[in-house]
Amino acid sequence: MFHREGQKIILFSFCLVGISVILAHFFIDISWLKLTVQLIGLVLLITILQFFRNPKRIAVKNFNEILSPVDGKVVVIEEVFEKEFFNDKRIQVSIFMSPVNVHVTRYPASGSITFSKYHPGKFLVAWHPKSSEENERTTVVIKTPKFGEILYRQIAGAMARRIVNYAEKDESVQQGDDSGFIKFGSRVDLFLPLDCQINVKLNQKVKGAGTCIATFVDPNEKEEITY
Repeated sequence: MFHREGQKIILFSFCLVGISVILAHFFIDISWLKLTVQLIGLVLLITILQFFRNPKRIAVKNFNEILSPVDGKVVVIEEVFEKEFFNDKRIQVSIFMSPVNVHVTRYPASGSITFSKYHPGKFLVAWHPKSSEENERTTVVIKTPKFGEILYRQIAGAMARRIVNYAEKDESVQQGDDSGFIKFGSRVDLFLPLDCQINVKLNQKVKGAGTCIATFVDPNEKEEITY
């Protein structure tokens, strides 16, 4: 299964590679050059197919858990001041996606969308500390039954030139469903309440709609949380 944003590109790539293979076969007499052209076309096609893949994920929905919105590696876990929407302290968990990761973004929790905004910006490398505030990005806030409002931010990387965001204000969304797509190397930041339990570690690889990022802590049973 492939992401709908890439279907036209995939179709075009199939046509282009097919034409290049046929032309190379009939018009290039040098064997090694013919084979090189055909291999380059095949590698290009495989790369595009891999990038736009959208494997089916069935999330085990749970109001007590925040699931990873993307595939990638955890690069930040820290307490920060979130100034775009909350204007207070939150736990930030950032996940970096390399070009070989699945780049589909999925809703980390079920709830209703209370905020969704696109920001044009720069294209710093996705792991740059200022990329969260200066790069092209989208900010989405979900009101959840247990965690209250949580925020996730899609951030374009140095190669990315388009962010797709499906989240619309006031719509109800389901944990694990597709929420968007970022092209070519990017990152997603999660901003969560201070009193939740973080279940991942730095440099840990996570799976979209599969890895539990954080767990709700009942105030009546709350113990000291460290991260």
